[in-house]
Amino acid sequence: MSDEQQHIARLTPLHEALAALDTLVRAVTPREIDARDALGAVVAADVVAGPLPVRAMALRDGFAVRAADLDGAGGYAPIPLSSVPPSIEAGDELPQGMDTVVAPAAVVVADGHAEAVAPVAPGEGVIPARSESDPARPLREAGERIRGADIAVLAAAAVGRVSVRQPCLQVTAAREDLRLAPALDFVMRDCAARGCRVQRRNGRDVDDVLLVPEADAVVIVGGSGVGSRDRSVHALASKGQVVIHGIGLMPGETAAIGHVGSRPVIVVPGQLDAAMAVWLTLGRRLLGRLARLTESEPVSMRTLTRKVTSPVGLAEIVPVHRSGDTAEPLARQHWPLWALARANGWLLVPAGSEGYAAGSTVAINEWP
Repeated sequence: MSDEQQHIARLTPLHEALAALDTLVRAVTPREIDARDALGAVVAADVVAGPLPVRAMALRDGFAVRAADLDGAGGYAPIPLSSVPPSIEAGDELPQGMDTVVAPAAVVVADGHAEAVAPVAPGEGVIPARSESDPARPLREAGERIRGADIAVLAAAAVGRVSVRQPCLQVTAAREDLRLAPALDFVMRDCAARGCRVQRRNGRDVDDVLLVPEADAVVIVGGSGVGSRDRSVHALASKGQVVIHGIGLMPGETAAIGHVGSRPVIVVPGQLDAAMAVWLTLGRRLLGRLARLTESEPVSMRTLTRKVTSPVGLAEIVPVHRSGDTAEPLARQHWPLWALARANGWLLVPAGSEGYAAGSTVAINEWP
């Protein structure tokens, strides 16, 4: 190996790598954006809406009545009403003095007269004032992510703009190589799905990418190994500082962490399975810290259908297929494409564990 080639002196345990990354990352400055464009972004300040509805509204089509006027009514004991109650549709405001909306079949109207033929509880069929939203009850709290359903809720609540932390990431391939394209695409898509602004840079000059001033963080895909064409870690060292090169994570041992000035940098292996493993553990941690995410990643408890063996000293990501209450381990060390396509969850085996026996109940993370 020549002096110009990169080398890995030791594998840093995953928990130490995560702690080191945490010290490098600072939350980005909040920015206000159109609520319709906020999918995946992390809320920087509680999202509140005005009191809605301002006045009680009908929840269903029917007649607006006073419930007390129908007390005791039934099919064999109709109660005459003083007047024909006003007809109302879902979403209409209740007329003054009315507190309930009954189904059309509960009132019989004939020859300008009305009879109640069914009782009704006060407030039935009504959306009370301020029950949809209230400034004292945030729709989303700071640190939570804007989900697809939230976009519709914000529109219904007439919330036009929201304050979010939306990191800007520069993502580049280490070199012009089609073999890096799948890993690069995966990282970019996951960043975008998590509300980040993603800018792709040409892989011909990694040195220039590291110096892009508007980036909150830089991700380099490929060039993290010890091959003759791998130079991403050298490039990081020349422009900033390499904090860690080599992580006790399988797959993904060649990943690197560093910074250029105050800008954190992650070098992700170019092989797809290793890139995914590093991104799920380190990359998403980076995004969460930049956006000051307080929500935990969703996990579910499942029973393993067969044992998982793992070398002590290395943390390992194992893709699994969830079905009902069980999880089937699909691959280890290297993930073939068929396993990636079938996976719908993943398991982290800690470095101090030899794995799990069949029948063990384990925490399964959501697959990207």
